[in-house]
Amino acid sequence: MYTAHPDRYADLPYRRSGRSGLKLPALSLGLWHNFGPDRPVETQRAILRRAFDLGITHFDLANNYGPPPGAAESALGEALKADFTPYRDELVISTKAGYLMWPGPYGEWGSRKSVLSSLDQSLTRMGLDHVDIFYSHRFDPETPLEETMGALHSAVQQGKALYVGVSNYSAEQTREAARILRELGTPLLIHQPRYSILDRRPEEEGLLDTLDELQVGSIVYSPLEQGLLTGRYLDGIPEDSRAASDSPFLRSDAVTEDLVGRLRALNEIAASRGQTLAQMALAWVLRGGRITSALVGASSTKQLEDSVGAIRNLEFDEDDVARIDAAVRT
Repeated sequence: MYTAHPDRYADLPYRRSGRSGLKLPALSLGLWHNFGPDRPVETQRAILRRAFDLGITHFDLANNYGPPPGAAESALGEALKADFTPYRDELVISTKAGYLMWPGPYGEWGSRKSVLSSLDQSLTRMGLDHVDIFYSHRFDPETPLEETMGALHSAVQQGKALYVGVSNYSAEQTREAARILRELGTPLLIHQPRYSILDRRPEEEGLLDTLDELQVGSIVYSPLEQGLLTGRYLDGIPEDSRAASDSPFLRSDAVTEDLVGRLRALNEIAASRGQTLAQMALAWVLRGGRITSALVGASSTKQLEDSVGAIRNLEFDEDDVARIDAAVRT
């Protein structure tokens, strides 16, 4: 029987999400990859247990995480039942709806029918009566935003979600979503964009400024760029890497000589800070407190522990920032 570490709240910082009362750990565990039938169950459960022991109270999912779609939620459901039943009120569990889950016109996007049906399926897979955060996973250009946001509001009204968020929405779409939700009486808690040293679109396109103005939290995914910023690609493409498998999330032709050169330059900067490349990349997105939390994936407890080491140095001086910017632009 698993017993959580008594000092699990001693080290990891927690940050308030926007103007809400909810605090999230600076690092959250994403179950996008590594949780499904192609991975040993004991490895998955060991990662979840170690995460919680380290103070990671937030487990982030979506209906389509796997493979196959739904597998990550099912895996978490089994782990919750086996290990975390006494700790449910210490956990923040999130899921999303919007990407393809079942055939036909109602299996994806943002209609009320699709969003609320998806949530019911997610709750069944996880064995829960509610999630803590429920997201619209992507903007639906063919459904009125009032309908999609109304479905999120209904999830809260029905007691199936405590808070709501959006993911992959532009600054303008986020602003409108926040307005609609505010009028309905269910504030927008958080936005989940893709953001990293190598992908700065939330800065460049004004999304972070919009979130600051709206006082909405932010939790970023792919801060390690699908493993590019873990140091695994400093000498090219390892045979057992995601890029070697031509994953749709990281293709081998993306790992160019130019990119490898930039990664090596970033790795040198990380070493000068006493960090691994992954630790510096995570610290970079968390710098200054603007981002509420960064999502990390893990295929082993060792990898997870390395990521959590990022919190030991979250400060960047002007020289660090300039060197990082120069390395990225090289």
